[in-house]
This record gives sequence, C-alpha cells and structure tokens, in this order.
Amino acid sequence: MPSIFTRIIKGEIPCEKILEDARWFAFLDIRPINPGHTLVVPKVEVDELFEVADEVLSGAMPFAKRIALALKQSVPCRRVGMLVAGFEVPHAHMHLVPISSEGELSFNRARAAQPQDLATLAKTIREHL
Repeated sequence: MPSIFTRIIKGEIPCEKILEDARWFAFLDIRPINPGHTLVVPKVEVDELFEVADEVLSGAMPFAKRIALALKQSVPCRRVGMLVAGFEVPHAHMHLVPISSEGELSFNRARAAQPQDLATLAKTIREHL
C-alpha cells in the first residue's frame, strides 16, 4: 500500500505544495512545529532517507536550500532548522522548520493548522522561491 506521502505526491490527498521537481516534492506540514514547517519528500517511496539512491539524494540539499531561503523571507525566524527522524511515516522525508532558538525544534510543539492559514502561507512562500 502506498504511503500517505506517495498519495500526496500523486494528488490523491490534497496538500499545500511549495515546490516540486523531477525527484523531490515539498509541502506544508498540517501539524507544524512553527508556521512554515515544510516536509521535503523524495518522489520515490523509500522508508529511510539514507536508503535513497545517491543520484536522488544528491539533489536533496539544493532543493531544500531553495525552500529554506524562501521560508526565511516569508516567516519571522533566525534560522531554518532541519530534522530527519522518519518514524511517523514509512517514507523518507526531511522537516524544514523556521526557528528562532534550538529549543523550538521539537515535535512536542506541533499543533494542527487551519487550512486557510496554510494556503495563505504557502502562497507567500512560493512567491519567494
């Protein structure tokens, strides 16, 4: 059975897409740690990030960097933190989270977001890409 991320990439489940290329897909997390929390997912369904093929993985940071720079322009923050945990969905992914201190980078802070707030923020982020 496809992961929820594969279903999002295929358009079977709606999302607030931020950016997409041939190998990567990014969208806003519906339970963000902070506003702008973005998931960066390889289009190929692989359970763990370090199992992703080298030729795909090599494009991860340049792809994520574009989003991180747009996040810094869109959301008040000092940095964009990155988490790779991967326990909640069996599909490799990175979390890009706008933060102002290290202590903010915790899943304990995640809260459900309103769909309209996500849509508005996604539009702003895409304008800064």
